[in-house]
Amino acid sequence: MQHFSWATIEKEVMNEKVWRKVISGQETMVAQIFLTKGAMVPIHQHASEQISYVIEGALKYEVEGREVILRAGEVLHIPSNVPHGALAIEDTLDLDVFSPIRADWLTAKDGYLRRVETTQG
Repeated sequence: MQHFSWATIEKEVMNEKVWRKVISGQETMVAQIFLTKGAMVPIHQHASEQISYVIEGALKYEVEGREVILRAGEVLHIPSNVPHGALAIEDTLDLDVFSPIRADWLTAKDGYLRRVETTQG
């Protein structure tokens, strides 16, 4: 057993618009992600199943060519290997759960998040 507090987890700055905090077990990972308004997560896909829960703000997701707006208190399930991306339409705090874990996140091989991509709005 391990006990965590988000307050003690190191913040990883991905770029000037996005930061995250990650807690990982062997099979499941959870991450707090903060995106400033206009920040974009480019279309990508991964083997991990993803559950995204918006705590504050709003994200416009593109999932398999469909747009879905996720607001505070709403949850989106993204199946394994489904192309998706997101745009922060407000400053947003999101909680993402992945299974299996995102090894690319733990080894800094997630360049798509480390680039600054924004849109006006």
